[in-house]
Amino acid sequence: MVIAKKSWQNYIDKLSKLSYASGSLIEEWINKNGLKDVDALVEYAYYVVQKYANGSASLSAAMYDVIADLQGAIIAPAELAALPEYGDVAKSIYGTLKTSQNPSEIGGSVSRLVKQAGCDTTLHNAKRDKAQFAWVPSGDTCAFCITLAGNGWQYVSKDSMKNGHAEHIHSNCDCTYAVRFDTRSGVAGYDPDAYYEQYKTAEGDNSKQKINAMRRRYYQENKEEILKQKADAYEKRKELNSSEATETRT
Repeated sequence: MVIAKKSWQNYIDKLSKLSYASGSLIEEWINKNGLKDVDALVEYAYYVVQKYANGSASLSAAMYDVIADLQGAIIAPAELAALPEYGDVAKSIYGTLKTSQNPSEIGGSVSRLVKQAGCDTTLHNAKRDKAQFAWVPSGDTCAFCITLAGNGWQYVSKDSMKNGHAEHIHSNCDCTYAVRFDTRSGVAGYDPDAYYEQYKTAEGDNSKQKINAMRRRYYQENKEEILKQKADAYEKRKELNSSEATETRT
């Protein structure tokens, strides 16, 4: 049984709305309140993460059950992964602030936690049921995600999970995990051999060099759009700093 592109994209769109909505709420909060009281930001972010991460985990569990039913797998209903704790949210935000005060990047760190709840749910249940998983690219896919997609279908191992969490989850990304309960099933359009070929033919003698070569190639192909995104982010940060400076003087 192959999941149709339309059905899979519908699932991806719903997951994306949850993660991006959570990040947008954090950006709005920062633009309104600034970064003087980070503890208040963490408290608000924790509330946002709990709400949207629960939605992400629930949606992933529902999709998992649908796939199992369509493929005739007799299993217990999917269980939701544990949601991020207060300390997880604080660590994410304070960690981001060490390198950037850009509201978009801080919001992205929250979106990542929301997305991770869904990915954790998929992998935890796949491990329980000995189902195979694959990283399926979607939308504007980065070099690292293409590399992961080239790994194909596999079973959950220590390399795919660390401290109980799905590895390699990053913000601003619509790629996610798919599962299957038999080797005949999959997701329409997902071609791990083609993704592996991109990685294999990239310049470099090791994984790091090859991924960097793929990134450079992607940058050259999408240079104008990337520069525009960076310029927009810079303007937002400049506006935020200017606003905070004005408040300080008054």
